[in-house]
Amino acid sequence: MSSTGLNASGERLLWLIASLLSFLLLWQVVASIANDVRRFPTPAVVMETVSQLAASGALWTNISTTLVRVILAFFFAMLIGSIIGILLGKFPKADRFFDPWLVLFLNLPAIVTITLCFIWGGLTQTAAVTAVALNKIPSAAVTLREGTRALSRDLNEMAQIYKFGWWKTLRHVTIPQLAPYFAGAARTGLALIWKIVLVVEAFGGNGRGVGYQIFIAFQEFDVSTILAYALAFILIVQIIEFAVLQPLVARVNKWRR
Repeated sequence: MSSTGLNASGERLLWLIASLLSFLLLWQVVASIANDVRRFPTPAVVMETVSQLAASGALWTNISTTLVRVILAFFFAMLIGSIIGILLGKFPKADRFFDPWLVLFLNLPAIVTITLCFIWGGLTQTAAVTAVALNKIPSAAVTLREGTRALSRDLNEMAQIYKFGWWKTLRHVTIPQLAPYFAGAARTGLALIWKIVLVVEAFGGNGRGVGYQIFIAFQEFDVSTILAYALAFILIVQIIEFAVLQPLVARVNKWRR
């Protein structure tokens, strides 16, 4: 990695640390003013709860359960949504016919999809993953449809003139142009999917998962446990964002410079 890349990574890390420290300071000030540890615990109280949950093993069990659901839903949503979007972008008549379907599913409330999946499929892992994936597929399809529409005709004609063949054209012409759209759909997809997974688990977590534990803590007015699970899982999602998705976005956009 070049020194420029290292400097950029270091600067991004410094901004991240400064932002988080400012947030913790603001949290501490507001909690001190509220002066109600049960309803508005301080960062220290929440960190102590995180430590206790981690020591008991409950934190890792529930986070791993939720993470598996997030990964499965993310994979199927991106796969199916990307295929649908590329096909609609490639075939205008199909796009005109199915566009109302996309609009319908884009505006269908997540709570409706979740409820129907549990009624039809029971409180199972398959129903939970399906409910989450169905909420993301339309937005992924729309993003990739727009990317397919934006493909350069000049580059495709060049590939035909130089007789690239379908595989070489796909690898060196089509995929590089679609990569930023894949990356954008992936970033927004991760942010959307993990939030919906928590709602799904609260409805039918079957005793496991971060969403289910937050629901139980809500019934007991245990704010420190709610924040402990939320912050622990947000930390994992942020690690994925900064360690995987952001470098991926930067890499796929290099060819445009």
